[in-house]
Amino acid sequence: MERILILGASGFIGNALYKELCSFFDTHGTYHTPNRILEENHQFHHFDMETENIEILLQNVKPTIIISAVRGNFDAQIIAHFEVINYILTHKCKLLFISSANVFDAFTNFPSYEYDKTLSQSIYGRFKIKIENALLRLPNDKYNILRLPMVFGHNSPRLKQIKTLIDLGEAIEVFPNVVINVTEIEKVTQQIHYIINRKKQGVFHLGSSDLVHQKDFIEEVCEVLGYKNLVFKNIYDSNFDRFLAVLPKENILPKNLQVSVQQVTKASVKN
Repeated sequence: MERILILGASGFIGNALYKELCSFFDTHGTYHTPNRILEENHQFHHFDMETENIEILLQNVKPTIIISAVRGNFDAQIIAHFEVINYILTHKCKLLFISSANVFDAFTNFPSYEYDKTLSQSIYGRFKIKIENALLRLPNDKYNILRLPMVFGHNSPRLKQIKTLIDLGEAIEVFPNVVINVTEIEKVTQQIHYIINRKKQGVFHLGSSDLVHQKDFIEEVCEVLGYKNLVFKNIYDSNFDRFLAVLPKENILPKNLQVSVQQVTKASVKN
């Protein structure tokens, strides 16, 4: 049986992955903020990447698959990921790195595909690219790069942020000229489960197969949630449509694991 270690298993994506995988694999996870429930679960391990060396944790858990869903200080993350890379090079182990559509945020004219050149104007995007580039130099069986667009779903941070703004009576910022794709957490965990099971290699774009204007999507989500007469603040950073979308061309998943914008919208109101 594979032994999986999820870095950042107490976060939104990491915790959803733990719940998806723990019945099928020997699944461990890390958490940073003190949590009595996690402390009592012996599959969870406290880890502070700003003060601890991850090598000790890796030697104790001995994972065969590491999934990085960790958040936090970028410099500390880079150091931790380079230590993970050193580990997987000398052990029977691979890294699944959850990356972002932001690695392409300097390109605006087209959607981006798996093996397109990355280029980012944002600090976040450049940070993700630094780790991606280190992984791309490894043997193919040692890594997967999993690029995600915005992730929605019941209790997702993005949905909570929208609800908070509505409750406070504040305007929701929308981008009428930005064309995106999106995804929802349940489908993401199923897709990653499949990638692990089938021992897939390379780069995967795990977004919806269709595109939507960001403003239209946010308005649709609010409507499905039952909100009316909301205040939106239109942000125009271009006179033309600007794309921030990750679509698959090389590594296409089976139909049942693909997701549409409409499915993501519906998933936002699931209990």
